[in-house]
Parts: sequence; C-alpha cells; structure tokens
Amino acid sequence: MKNKKHKMRHVLETYEEAFGESELTKMHEDSLLDKAIAGYRVKSIWSGSVLEVEAYPYWKIPQGKRVKKDKNSSKAQERLNEKNRQKHVVRLINTNFRPFHDLYMTYTYSDKYVPKDYEQAKRDMVNLIRRMKHWLKKQEKYEGFELKYIYSTEHTRNGEKVRAHHHMVTNFPDREVAEELWNRGRARSERLEDSDLGFKKLGEYLVKEKGPKTAKGYTPSRNLKQPKVTVSDTKLTRRRATKIATEEIGAQEIFEKMYKNYQLKQMNVSFSDYVSGAYLYVQMKRIDTPINRKRRIINDDEDDQHY
Repeated sequence: MKNKKHKMRHVLETYEEAFGESELTKMHEDSLLDKAIAGYRVKSIWSGSVLEVEAYPYWKIPQGKRVKKDKNSSKAQERLNEKNRQKHVVRLINTNFRPFHDLYMTYTYSDKYVPKDYEQAKRDMVNLIRRMKHWLKKQEKYEGFELKYIYSTEHTRNGEKVRAHHHMVTNFPDREVAEELWNRGRARSERLEDSDLGFKKLGEYLVKEKGPKTAKGYTPSRNLKQPKVTVSDTKLTRRRATKIATEEIGAQEIFEKMYKNYQLKQMNVSFSDYVSGAYLYVQMKRIDTPINRKRRIINDDEDDQHY
C-alpha cells in the first residue's frame, strides 16, 4: 500500500531547470496555491561541515509536459550543467578535505617545460601523483596513508589559450615535499581555508573553463567519499513551504529547528512560469566548525594562482 501511494507522487526530474525565476509575481503567488501540489520533497546533502537543503514540490498529476522548451533551452541547460558540476566538486572537497590542515597546491611551468598541449600537461600531473605515492611508500610513519586529491589543469580560459598550470587540493602530509616533487617549474602551497559556505569559492574556481570543451575540467582520486544524500516527503509541509516562499514566516528558525547544530547561512527561493510551487535552496554550516574570517578574492587579471 505504501508503494502504491508513493507512485502517485509526481516529481519533476528537471526541477532546477523549471524553477528559474527569482522574483515573486502575482502568477507565481497564485501557483503556490495550486491544488495539484501534493506536498514538498526535501533533499538534504551532507558534505563535511556543510549542509545543503533543496525543497521542491511534487504533484498529484504529471507536470513535465508543461515545461516550456524554446531556442534558449540548450543554453540554459548548459548553465545548469555547469552549476551542478560546480556543486558536485564543492561537495567532494567539503566531504574529503579539512581546513587549516590539508593543502591547496599551485604548479606552474618554467619556459623549458611548458607542455605543447593539454594532454601533455595532464601527463605531467599523473607523473607527479606517482612520485607522491612513491615517496609515501618510502616513509615508515606514513605506512597505510591513503592519498586523496582533486586537481584541475588550466590550459584555456574563455576559449583562449593560456600558459598551462595546475591547481590541486590534497591531503598529502608534507607541505615542503609536495612542492619539491614538482620538477617542471615553480610550486606553491597553502593550507586550505574555508568560509561560511565551506569550500564553495575554491570548488567553483577549480572547475571554471580550464581545458578543451570535451574535458571534464577536474580529476578526482578514486577514493574520495561521496556526500551523504537523504530524501524525505514529510519533513516540510506544503503550507510551511508556501509561507517561507512568500516570506510570511522566517526560514532561519524553521530550518535550524529541523537541523540541530546547523546554522542557516544563505537561502534562495525561485519560481517557475510553467509549473506550480516554489524551489527552496538552503545552505547551512555546522555550528561547532571554526571559521576563518579571512577572504581571498580571485582576480583572473592578476596572478592567477590563488583561490
């Protein structure tokens, strides 16, 4: 019986694509009261000290055919794919690496070793990782150490070729050795610093356009843990979601009661011109997590080695 009830719930798989309007209009406000809305599904994504919450409607009847498709759809889909790719990398970093402990590495080339193409630059990183693993095997105190990393190779920017260099996040335990093992030019290391939103800024920077369009843009080690994801259709009532969307009630108190020991840092509400309801996206941070208040700002026109 329970499975039969679940089948009656219609969730739009492309809900992020459907809800793209940030301004609440009279039409959107009316759509919140649509009787076809059966409730709100809450997806919770746990990655390290960061918690993301997505709340979106499910309906009594299918809604997919009502989503408009036009000539701008492909561009919108590309933007959404890029956004989701950035989210995925941010979550991987939040889940697997620690602030003020693990490393952010930048590797550049001297004139003698500038790679002729993107593939050669990638091979240089593969060789570096081999040297890292070899060094670890020779150190008795690091016996059994599991090297983790995620790196990107920047070869192009906005379609234009730039001098190749690499950015890496890693748990490699020796900062000086991580620099010395690079034999193609200069290396620079920094301890990771997070913010209220974890490593959001760093993750987004790692996956901006780096290499050929066919490239994924980043390379993770296979041993990275995935963020924990839970889904509930009973955590947030339709009435409460509607009041949050229309700002009749404050979201902070509701979500902080819902998720103990987490503090709301940011929330975005978006609406759709094609389906009813609202999409809530909430970012939270575990309260017991120390936060470094320093901020670095990326400026591609200056030295492009900091995140």
